Amino acid sequence: MENRPRFVITDYGFPDISTEREIIGNAGGDLSAFQCKTEVDVIRAAKDADVLLVQWAPITRAVIQELSRSKVIVRYGIGIDNVDLDAARSRGIVVCNVPDYCVDEVADHTFALALALTRQLPAIDRQIRQNVWQTVPPNKMFASRQMTFVTLGYGRIARTVLERARACKFHLATCDPYLSADVELPSDIPLLTMDEALATADILSLHAPLTDTTRHMMDARAFAKMKSTALLINTARGGLIDSVALAEALDSGHLAGAGLDVFEPEPLDEHHPLRHCTNALLTSHVAWYSELSGSKLQRLAAEEAVRVLNEQKSPNRVA
Repeated sequence: MENRPRFVITDYGFPDISTEREIIGNAGGDLSAFQCKTEVDVIRAAKDADVLLVQWAPITRAVIQELSRSKVIVRYGIGIDNVDLDAARSRGIVVCNVPDYCVDEVADHTFALALALTRQLPAIDRQIRQNVWQTVPPNKMFASRQMTFVTLGYGRIARTVLERARACKFHLATCDPYLSADVELPSDIPLLTMDEALATADILSLHAPLTDTTRHMMDARAFAKMKSTALLINTARGGLIDSVALAEALDSGHLAGAGLDVFEPEPLDEHHPLRHCTNALLTSHVAWYSELSGSKLQRLAAEEAVRVLNEQKSPNRVA
């Protein structure tokens, strides 16, 4: 038993972890599961683990320095901003994510937020509940074929969102300064600079990772460069937006609306000014979810952990 590799789930929000237990057990590993909230919790639970499966727990440099045996960290999800990648590299720990378990779900949610705001559904719903019946919308409503849908980022999810926008006859564009030179964009998707994207977008959808460079990339200066009729959509990471500045832009009428599924921090503080913006459509980090995606995430994460521990190549290695 002492030679069996120890797998630790630091935290999870799934109904059960039977999938992980089966996959890891069949691979000859022992699995323990916790609900760690702090660095101290993680160190206590995973100090002698060979593999960590992590959802939201902080895997900081302080944590990584205390991991005496760890070889692999697998993040349940796409973003890896709660894992200190530099610290992991310095200890020779492989870090992987699960990048393709919910691409369609997030794209659907992104586009649903965009369409709901474009068609002014929340505002019209409020009018009806206030016994106001009007057959024209409360604000200017543009046809999709008049509007330009721009993504900041051109990864899997952004490309899938643009497919949906194309089907609804939006004009398309993207902005991605890190796009590889060998990526050939479709003829109907021009590559814009950041300033061009801000000035052009009728709908600006964020699909960038959260890094030191991208944190608060959408701030008061960025909002000042956008159209007053523009909509901002974020299903990526809350930290991409200065949310107080966004609330001010929405309240002042400088932006027409925002659809947000992610926040900094989460959950959204009960006193945050965004809660009072009637032109903000807010959802609780649910874009990833469907009855299929949750179980798929658990299976892929467990399989990735076993594969990498057995020194097999992984396309999902990020560090």
